[in-house]
Amino acid sequence: MAWTHFTFPGRKGKYSELQWHWWHFSATDRNMYNQEMEAVFLFDGKSFGEDDLAEGSVDYLMGCNVDTKNPDVRHELFYWGEWYLETTGVNGFRFDAMKHLEFDFMLDWIRHLREKYKQNLVVVSEYWTGHSEAIQHFIEVTKGDMMLFDVNLHFNFSKASKEGSSFDLRTIFDTTLVKDHPDLAVTFVSNHDTQPLQELESVVEKWFKPLAYALILLRQSGYPCVFAADYYGAHYSDKGKDGQDYEIWMDSYHELINGLLYARKTFCYGPQYEYLDDPSCIGWTRVSNERNPSGMAVLLSSGDNASKHMETGAPNTQYYDHTGQIQEEIWTNESGWGEFRCNAGSVSVWLPR
Repeated sequence: MAWTHFTFPGRKGKYSELQWHWWHFSATDRNMYNQEMEAVFLFDGKSFGEDDLAEGSVDYLMGCNVDTKNPDVRHELFYWGEWYLETTGVNGFRFDAMKHLEFDFMLDWIRHLREKYKQNLVVVSEYWTGHSEAIQHFIEVTKGDMMLFDVNLHFNFSKASKEGSSFDLRTIFDTTLVKDHPDLAVTFVSNHDTQPLQELESVVEKWFKPLAYALILLRQSGYPCVFAADYYGAHYSDKGKDGQDYEIWMDSYHELINGLLYARKTFCYGPQYEYLDDPSCIGWTRVSNERNPSGMAVLLSSGDNASKHMETGAPNTQYYDHTGQIQEEIWTNESGWGEFRCNAGSVSVWLPR
């Protein structure tokens, strides 16, 4: 026996008259006759969705698995999408645990809402995988209609933060969405799943977070996303994989992030010149244009103090380190080139004085 009939008595039919029955679901993980039995029970006549390219069949996640092939379910979920838009006025959606959903149905769902309301609704999917082939398959199936969180970029940040100067910074964008599909990439440093003691823990170490935020906030490609716990800090307790209790303190980077956001809003215009030519020191510039006639330069190091000759397109211009780590200012020459610097294991953001 499984609990599969949902009547919503408190609703009294106000928002929807649909009552959910077993035929609206495809599977469950609860057998009330044997509650200690751990298994997934596929209902008669039902089937799971296509296998994920990276992990096999992951259609089922938990509880009563909604069958999006059922006409009642499709109609009800379309209706609730309309209700959310009309009630809240949102202009986009985040799809959680996308690998456990039917790609075709979610594409139909968002296209229905876009067409009905004549809005270019923003959609970002949390498709958690490090396999580039699976990501490419998702993009092909959904025809590029949904953006994705750049999980591989986060993995690269985590790896770089742990390996330090032995990590080759020239490869920081390898296998990433922001490199291969920049128009679909939502970039992030950390999130609620990757922080310490969480299900998908893959920590970006403290020293590297300023570098990582510069890499998502001050470059031309991607749609960056700031994690609240990185901005405000966080304090909590939870159990580790060893079953022991741990207390976690996460630092606040709000001053640094505010500074990077100011630089992004004010100076991140014009062509991007890249200097990804050293395993422990990389940089880039945003060359001067009509909106920002003085340009900007960014340099970061995972090793020792470093410098790099870079072009801003602004001749004889004075620059200061917006992070405040280097007090001496830098002048470009008559051709708009300057020798920009950064300290060991840090990032410097050079803005025009």
